[in-house]
Amino acid sequence: MIIDIKNIKPAQKQAWLQHAIAPRPIAFASTIDVAGNVNLSPFSFFNLFSSNPPIVIFSPSRRGRDNTTKHTLENVKEIAEVVINICDYSMVQQMSLASCEYEKGVDEFIKAGFTKQAATSVQPPMVAEAKIKLECKVIEIKSLGELGGAGQLVIAEVLVMHVDESILNEDHSMIDQTKIEMIARLGGDWYCKTNEANLFQVPKPNINVGIGVDALPISIKQSKILSGNDLGMLANVNEMPLIDASFEDEKLKHIVQYYSVNPSSMEVEIHQYAKELLAKGKMNEAWQVLLMVEGV
Repeated sequence: MIIDIKNIKPAQKQAWLQHAIAPRPIAFASTIDVAGNVNLSPFSFFNLFSSNPPIVIFSPSRRGRDNTTKHTLENVKEIAEVVINICDYSMVQQMSLASCEYEKGVDEFIKAGFTKQAATSVQPPMVAEAKIKLECKVIEIKSLGELGGAGQLVIAEVLVMHVDESILNEDHSMIDQTKIEMIARLGGDWYCKTNEANLFQVPKPNINVGIGVDALPISIKQSKILSGNDLGMLANVNEMPLIDASFEDEKLKHIVQYYSVNPSSMEVEIHQYAKELLAKGKMNEAWQVLLMVEGV
C-alpha cells in the first residue's frame, strides 16, 4: 500500500504518521504565564537532540481542527521556561486527564490530581509524582507553519535534572532502566510501557567496528534458520572468531554424534541451537557452535 501523504486530509496525515512513528516519549510539560497561571500538558512530539549542550525539543502543534495554538506554546512565549516531567505507568491515566482542553487559567495540576513541587532554577512547578524532572530554559521557538497541525518546536536547554533515588542502580551512578516503567505514545489511543519483561540489550561497540554480515561464512549468511537479527548479532564482532579447543557443550556433542552421517541435517540442527543461544544473549557460545559445523 502506498499512501500519498501530500494528498490526504490533515487528520489522516496525523493518524498515519503517529501510528507509524512510534513509540514516542512524552514531554509532560509544566509552564507558567506572566499572570502566574500554571499549565500542565503532555506532548508526544518530543525527544533529546543534544547532550552538550543538553537540548530537548517538544512540539505543541497548532490544533488541526481549528488552527488555534495551545496554552503551553502561549506560556513559553511569555515566560521562556518549562519543566519536562517524565511519566511512568503509575501516572498515565492522570497524565491523559491533564491533556483535556481546559479553559485558559484552569490548573491541570488540580484537575489531574498532581502535586506541585517548586523547581530550583525556573518558575514553572514540577510534578512531585514524576520520578524524573528536567528544569529547562527555552532558547528558541521555531514555527514549522501556520496551518492546522503545523509543529511549533520549543527548543529548550536542560539546566537541572531531578531523579528519584528509588530508580537508581545499586551504587547510585545511573538510572536503572528496570526500575521505572516508562510509557510512550503510539497511534490512536495506544500507549506502551517498559518493564523487565520487554526490555532487552543490544551490545554496541563504540570503538571497534563489526565485521559486517558480508564477512560471515557463506553457510551462516545463507542460513534458512538464522534470522536477520541473528546475523546482525553474529556480525557485531570486530574480528572473525576462532575455534576454541577448550569449548565443550553436551548438546553440541549430541548433535555431532547423532547427525554426523548427514551433514546437511547436522547444519540445520547446529544453526537451530545457535539461534537458541543467541536468543539468550550467548553470542560467544553461538559462534563456537557454528564454527564446529564450519570445521566439519
